[in-house]
Amino acid sequence: MFALVIVVFSIWAPGFLSSDNMTNVARQSVFLLIVALGQMIVLICGQMDLSVGSVVSLTSVVSATLMASVYAALPESQGLAIAAGLGGGLIVATIVGVLNGLGTAWLGIPSFMMTLGMSLVLAGVTLLISGGAPLYGLPPKLGDIFGVGQWAGVPVPVLVALLLVVATYVLLEWTRFGRHLYAAGGNTRAAQLSGVRTGRVILASFVLASLMAVLSGLLMTARLGTGESTIGSSLPLESIAACVIAGVSLFGGRGRTAAVVVGTLLIMLVENGLNLMQVGAYAQSITIGSILIFAMAVARH
Repeated sequence: MFALVIVVFSIWAPGFLSSDNMTNVARQSVFLLIVALGQMIVLICGQMDLSVGSVVSLTSVVSATLMASVYAALPESQGLAIAAGLGGGLIVATIVGVLNGLGTAWLGIPSFMMTLGMSLVLAGVTLLISGGAPLYGLPPKLGDIFGVGQWAGVPVPVLVALLLVVATYVLLEWTRFGRHLYAAGGNTRAAQLSGVRTGRVILASFVLASLMAVLSGLLMTARLGTGESTIGSSLPLESIAACVIAGVSLFGGRGRTAAVVVGTLLIMLVENGLNLMQVGAYAQSITIGSILIFAMAVARH
């Protein structure tokens, strides 16, 4: 599917394979890829996180509020303002991840309903803080470094995403937690009988997913230069789609990091190619949905 997309759009979409467009695709893919990595961890554990989009939005608003406040009070301390925003985002991630994990693992609430309810709660909190309006006054250094900055010719957000891909691969393939994660998702009862503390594994997976969402939210805030209350609205379903297309099982126990990278790029390349062909948003939605259904049909057979 990935190769087919490259061939089709290289023929029909003008400028699709140009270096500028590929750089643009890489930049655009960063935010979804980071969230999809966290979603993959939860899915491997046999759960699902629909709150990641609201975490991204809340992170944007909370971090922007903190950074703007510190920067206004101490305009010469941009680093301190950025650190305050990062700290606020990490606190948000920890709280949301722990609540999702406790509700799912210890209260027995299905993760679909737990995270859906959490998503609604977080959306309300986000609008309460922001009033539905963009938040300005962020330190310029945030955008200069994490928005449009480059290192060795590679955009900084892309480097951050690559580091997270490597870290996720190592976590899943070379650590005890990774083995426990696959075991808990593949057969929860057998994992428990083997001594795996599945409750802790589930809790940790939700915390990791929230941390990934926070990093994505911070990078999106840096890219936009404002705190936005709606920037994460499409990410829950898109992240699940990227994982499913990549062969991650919705029933747990199966999924690989490299495949999720390809699945994310597939979605972003399709959207980019259709944009270059001036195809409307409705047709793009139909196309992505059709690819998802096809991928599921192939995976099931």
